[in-house]
Amino acid sequence: MNVLIVFAHPEPQSFNGALLHTAVAALEAAGHAVQVSNLYAHLFDPVSDRHNFTTTRDASFFKQQAEELYATEHNGFAANIEAELQKLAWCDVMIWQFPLWWFSVPAILKGWVDRVFAMGRAYGNGRLYEHGPFRGKRALLSLTTGGSAADYSSGGLQGELAGILRPIHRGMLQFTGFTVLPPHVVYGPARQSETERQTVLEAWTARLPGLAAEAPLEVGRY
Repeated sequence: MNVLIVFAHPEPQSFNGALLHTAVAALEAAGHAVQVSNLYAHLFDPVSDRHNFTTTRDASFFKQQAEELYATEHNGFAANIEAELQKLAWCDVMIWQFPLWWFSVPAILKGWVDRVFAMGRAYGNGRLYEHGPFRGKRALLSLTTGGSAADYSSGGLQGELAGILRPIHRGMLQFTGFTVLPPHVVYGPARQSETERQTVLEAWTARLPGLAAEAPLEVGRY
C-alpha cells in the first residue's frame, strides 16, 4: 500500500518524531511505499488566500471555494498545493502525526487542510462523505496528549477523547470520503519512562503493516 504521513510537530527529536520514524521504518520494512509531508521542516504556510492559486477567477473579490473550482478546471493550483494533492491521490492510507493542542490539531496542520482540501479536488458537486473523492482510502490519526488516559475518559478532566476528535474524524476525513481507522493515541509520553515509550513504539510497529485490513472506526453522523 501507499502511505502518506503528514507530520506536524516543530521538534524532530520529540516523541512525535519517534512515532514518525518508527512508522516510516515499519512500513518500508513491510514493503509499503511511504511519502512524508513534514510541515514544519518544509515551512508550510498555513495561511489560505490567493497564493493557493496561479489562476484568478475574480480579481475584485476573493471567494476561496470559487477560486478552487476555477483552479480545478484550469490546472491553477500553486505548485506546493498541487504536490500535496498529488500525494493524496497517490496514497491508499493517510496518517496524521501530531500533538493534541487546544483540543485540536496544530495550526499548521489545520492550515494544510484549509489549503489542500480544495473544493473540486477534495469535495464538492455532491461528492461528500461516502461519495467523496477519497472514498476507498483510509485515514488514521496518530497523536500524543499532555494528560493521562483518565483525563480523556467519561467523567475525566477533559472529557471523552472521541468527542474531541469527532470534528476531525467526521468533519475533515469522512467528509472527503476517507474511511477512518481507530486513532493511535499516546497519553502523556512526557510522563512515561523510557521503557514505557519503547513499548508504545513496539506496539505502533506491530500495528502499521495491517492497516489495510483493520475494521474502521464507527464515528456516526451525530
